Amino acid sequence: MMTRLRQLSVRQWSLAGLAFCALMMGVALGLEHIAGLAPCPLCIFQRVAVLSAAAVFLVAAIHNPAGRLGAAAYGALSLAAVIGGIGVAWRHLWLQSLPPEQVPSCGPGLDYMMDVLPLRDVLSMVLSGSGECAEIDFLLAGISLPGWTLIGFVVLALAPLGLLFAALREGPREPRGAVVAKQD
Repeated sequence: MMTRLRQLSVRQWSLAGLAFCALMMGVALGLEHIAGLAPCPLCIFQRVAVLSAAAVFLVAAIHNPAGRLGAAAYGALSLAAVIGGIGVAWRHLWLQSLPPEQVPSCGPGLDYMMDVLPLRDVLSMVLSGSGECAEIDFLLAGISLPGWTLIGFVVLALAPLGLLFAALREGPREPRGAVVAKQD
């Protein structure tokens, strides 16, 4: 199994990461539109992290870079998006763990904040949390949605790490059809 994982190409790692991002977004949209669970601002930021990673994986899969630099660049960019998602999910879980008297009060909605505030202020307010982000609306096996999202991001991190390991393994590729002279 490990030998097979070591042999995966940049495109294969990218497609695996993209497929897992699609799965995560499918679950999120299903919970929103089928189960009726409205996303809070931190949930939306987690979705942005998933979509950011998906965008990097898509470009990497299409580009399928030759050599170490491209694989490393795509691995680093997608890992940055995943780490951002891990941070937001962790913050969300922390807010849910607070006693009710320590939960921040609910602020204005994300749409309103995006309309009237600079992006830096919106990010600061959302990450400081609000009462709606501390509510636990759904549990599966005793784990809240941000907990499952955190688990999803940890699993998703395998794809960028695979890209980075592929970068370590990859050497520069010869163009297709090139004749390589053997040296003695």
